[in-house]
Amino acid sequence: VAMAATRSVMRAVRVFEFGGPEVLKLQSDVSVPVPKENQVLIKVQACGVNPVETYIRSGTYARKPALPYTPGSDVAGVVESVGEHVTAFKKGDRVFTLETLSGGYAEYAVAAANRVFPLPDKLDFRQGAALGVPYFTAYRALFQKGCAKAGESVLVHGASGGVGLAACQIARACGLKVLGTAGTEEGMNVILRNGAHQAFNHRDPNYTERIKACTGPGGVDIIIEMLSNVNLDADLQLLSHAGRVMVVGCRGRIEINPRDTMSKESSIIGVSLFLASEEERRECATAILDGIEAGWLKPVVGLEYPLEKVAKAHEDIICSSGARGKMVLL
Repeated sequence: VAMAATRSVMRAVRVFEFGGPEVLKLQSDVSVPVPKENQVLIKVQACGVNPVETYIRSGTYARKPALPYTPGSDVAGVVESVGEHVTAFKKGDRVFTLETLSGGYAEYAVAAANRVFPLPDKLDFRQGAALGVPYFTAYRALFQKGCAKAGESVLVHGASGGVGLAACQIARACGLKVLGTAGTEEGMNVILRNGAHQAFNHRDPNYTERIKACTGPGGVDIIIEMLSNVNLDADLQLLSHAGRVMVVGCRGRIEINPRDTMSKESSIIGVSLFLASEEERRECATAILDGIEAGWLKPVVGLEYPLEKVAKAHEDIICSSGARGKMVLL
């Protein structure tokens, strides 16, 4: 116990150059970070893997961290120690984060105290690692940017991943009619168990016609779009009058006809959690913690990887045939 208490080094994934998954290097002699003022040191039990982390690693994303760095923002674990002026948390508290300062693909991580939230006993650490980016993004897309209202319809395009399932659960609990797409039978079943009223296979060549038949001539009010470089043109055909596409994910360019937005006065709105204000983040956190308390917010954990297999996790999140919940590192 004395040795564990005085540990000064840890295992952590480090990136020394931008590139493919092979640039993720697991090292066992990384210094354990020390929490400064208004910071919390967390012993990490699980860390979520998000697609954006693969874009940052490749060097193609707008935000480039200084090298070397450790990826990972969504950790769940136990508070190890706190810096000065931190009163909301103490050693031993179960917590999850929305962001880390030192990187979450590690045995310990430091986060700003205002990016750390209590992890209710109802959820395990794997589920805690699935909360941060997915649920905050889904809530922001639906309500802070999409202005969703009870009674409206929402199509979650790519609904079986972390953000997609979060959007299905939140939208259903808030009184929307929820449609979701996935690429596999298993993915469709997961969506239906997590809030979607109907599921569609986006590998079916006629799936957009099936969605139109379901929504009728009115169309769908909101589309939460995870792969806009593939779907945006078709999305504009599915919208209702004054409908809006919320662009959550994109992996390249696409050609659209802007006239398609004129005929319905529809909107294409980008969503970036990084641009949320402190007040908006607090609103997201309150809604999420309320949902956990009420019992309808239950993160679905998909594939799990040890830290040694981090490169495989980065490969799978982009190339696998269909998501079934949130991917986590243990």
